[in-house]
Amino acid sequence: MIRLEAVTKRYPNGQQAVQELTLDVDDGELCVLVGPSGCGKTTTLKMINRLIEPTSGRIILDGDDVTTADPVALRRRVGYVIQQVGLFPHQTIGENVATVPRLLKWERPKVVARVEELLDLVGLDPAVYRDRYPDQLSGGQRQRVGVARALGADPPVLLMDEPFGAVDPITRNRLQDELLRLQDTVRKTIVLVTHDVDEAVKLGDRIAVFKQGGILAQHGTPAEILGRPADDFVSGFVGADRGLKTLQIGSVGDADLQPANGNRPSVTVDADATLADALSTLLLGDDATVGVTRDGQVVGVLTLDAVHAAARKLASGEESIKP
Repeated sequence: MIRLEAVTKRYPNGQQAVQELTLDVDDGELCVLVGPSGCGKTTTLKMINRLIEPTSGRIILDGDDVTTADPVALRRRVGYVIQQVGLFPHQTIGENVATVPRLLKWERPKVVARVEELLDLVGLDPAVYRDRYPDQLSGGQRQRVGVARALGADPPVLLMDEPFGAVDPITRNRLQDELLRLQDTVRKTIVLVTHDVDEAVKLGDRIAVFKQGGILAQHGTPAEILGRPADDFVSGFVGADRGLKTLQIGSVGDADLQPANGNRPSVTVDADATLADALSTLLLGDDATVGVTRDGQVVGVLTLDAVHAAARKLASGEESIKP
């Protein structure tokens, strides 16, 4: 869906923000750009919809070279979500969400129906929130409206620039979960910028790690980034606790479980929980095992050895952690 071919951004003062970047983002993929401040990840995001013009190289969007296209028309094909949301304070929530459909001159009944559909999609009851103003909403609710507005004209691509960076950790976690749920529903091609490795691991189908100077240090799945860092920079950036981070990308139900033999353990975790959640339960519990449930039924027993084996397989870059 998106291909950057040798894209470079160099400013008149000689500063090189992005250097010869070649990167593919597949249709329906959520790709996270991560790296330290000033490494070119936001510049790269803005070059995709030409809020910043590349110095050289090509940007292909769904087969079209958009480096020579009308930038205004391009931006109507691409949803854009920023950290501070950027809602129009004098417009209602419904009017904000309707921004792009109105610019595209959709018929009013179609616009109204789309606003209702999108507010419902992001978990905001249209009857309650449609006629409110942004200052009447919480930070998390405004961020949801920002996502709904970006999806207004059903664009194939969604760009997100640190969308959850301005909210508290609890709300941030909920919004991350909401984005994953939303992606399961609408299946957009998403490029998301963050400086948070944990967020990148949780959200990304693939992660692009940038180093200073706008150089792509590594591009791969979360398991590949954590398990096989390309160099010392990537290893240092993802952190010494990358083994623990690896447990966030494996689910309990994928591990090698022992049979429950008809017993219901005193402590259980859901099969969809992460291995990190299971390890925490094991360490805080009194038993050496924890029961695993699916739809309320015990389907097996997880041991610390099984968590260890699963972590080693994930760290090796294997997508499946079962033997």
